[in-house]
Amino acid sequence: MELSILDEDRWGAGEHTGHWWAQARDIRERVLRLPFLRQLADGSLDPGAFAEYLQQDAFYLAEYSRALALLAAKAPSAAAGAFWAGSAHTAVEAEQALHGQLLSDPLLADLPRPQAPSPTTRGYMHSLVAACAVRPYAVGAAAVLPCFWIYAEVGLALSGRAREVAEHPFRRWVAEYGDPEFAASARGAVALVEEAAREASAPMREQMREAFLDACRWEELFWDAAHRREAWTR
Repeated sequence: MELSILDEDRWGAGEHTGHWWAQARDIRERVLRLPFLRQLADGSLDPGAFAEYLQQDAFYLAEYSRALALLAAKAPSAAAGAFWAGSAHTAVEAEQALHGQLLSDPLLADLPRPQAPSPTTRGYMHSLVAACAVRPYAVGAAAVLPCFWIYAEVGLALSGRAREVAEHPFRRWVAEYGDPEFAASARGAVALVEEAAREASAPMREQMREAFLDACRWEELFWDAAHRREAWTR
């Protein structure tokens, strides 16, 4: 089942974020062609691969929430700080609660799951924590944006296709990430990063662009690693 890029005007991107999103188009198209997502869309994904993904995402979210909390502490306004702090809270409580419920489903409950983050998971989550802890606020904000934005695009693309499949085994996850609230959260993050880019110097905007595109690549690698059930070699 093929997935396709959505109407790009829906995200409210500005001059800078819109340009970076366009530059990431090849990455985003590759993401939507990944076997993991095509099989998730039509319901044919091996439940073991989905359990792998959920557990890796749980590892990732713990550090992602830490990155967002660090970003909130650096935010230049109360509104920006509240958005990032609220997102950190959501990553820990709401999304991890969903993961726990899904992994307890009879389809997945007895399947083996990884006991440690994969190399890709570890690399992605540590790069975001480093960006938010060490780099300027604007660069950290650009680094965390793809997790909001690409997930929202994937969720909406998947939900449109999954509705065509009767008795879809992963419908609950698809519905969660295709929810309008998730898309609204992505638009909020886009707006804050655009605001930071407008106020940044040209060299700082280039650092933001690089951080954004790097994180887009990590998103692609993360989905693919889960499908391959990547693990450390011993």
